[in-house]
Amino acid sequence: MNLQIEMNLIQCLVFIIAPFYASGILRKVRARVQGRKGPPILQPFYDMVKFFKKTPKDNPNSGPFAEISPALAVYSSLFLWSIVTFEWVPFLLIPFFLALYRFSLVSFAMETATSFGGLGSSREILLSVMAEPTIILMILVAQSHIEISLTPVGALVGILFLILSFIAILAELNKPPFDDPRTHLELTMVHEAMLLESSGKSLGAFELAYQLKYVSLLGFIIKLAVEHSKIIYNTDLTLLFREAVVLPGILVLSIIMGLWEGISVRRKWSWVPEFMGLAFLSILILGTLVKLS
Repeated sequence: MNLQIEMNLIQCLVFIIAPFYASGILRKVRARVQGRKGPPILQPFYDMVKFFKKTPKDNPNSGPFAEISPALAVYSSLFLWSIVTFEWVPFLLIPFFLALYRFSLVSFAMETATSFGGLGSSREILLSVMAEPTIILMILVAQSHIEISLTPVGALVGILFLILSFIAILAELNKPPFDDPRTHLELTMVHEAMLLESSGKSLGAFELAYQLKYVSLLGFIIKLAVEHSKIIYNTDLTLLFREAVVLPGILVLSIIMGLWEGISVRRKWSWVPEFMGLAFLSILILGTLVKLS
């Protein structure tokens, strides 16, 4: 009983704290790598508070989706984060809420009828077509409840699987080398191009939804790594350890992602389908090897 209470307390703390600090740490590390001081760690939270205090200015060509999409994005990301944190439903529902989040974002961008909205939407759909099959395959491996042995071969296969899974998450989050959030050139943006017409509460809702999606995917890969490694053999201690390691794991991955964004560059779009196809086949082969080992 005490163990269950401790797990619930840890889950609640992770659910509340992680979205506020993860993105701020990423920005801080990225700025340090580039030789800048960088904003405060809680700057994303301050920005969202500022946005929610302002009234959005709707495009004259916009319709009902311009009002519905921001709330839909927040709800889908909130459900996604709750699934990863509390696991109240199977992880197989994660792609559904990812698709719902993407639908809200693309519908908002297309509703405004701007060229940049259409450009960003087409790129977002391309990334989703490339990344979602890989994420579904990751979830199928996660739901199989297999364990990776501590042999050198088993450890190598597990590390390669997690690296390829992290690449799929980079594509889903529009991070380098698939997108470059450091630039404000509309012709090179994906996520930002779709939100050029958003402002005020709408922009704050989309930013909040993205932060929740960001920590959800990082938390998922942390749980995937811990659950399928034989770190602790006792079942109860394994569950408690997995919940306790989620928050520091997300923060460590945010540091790694900040370092990656500071030194990496965006690649050509013609390179994306080939690379993601190779990643999917590699994860399929590695997942089969892990299943057979």
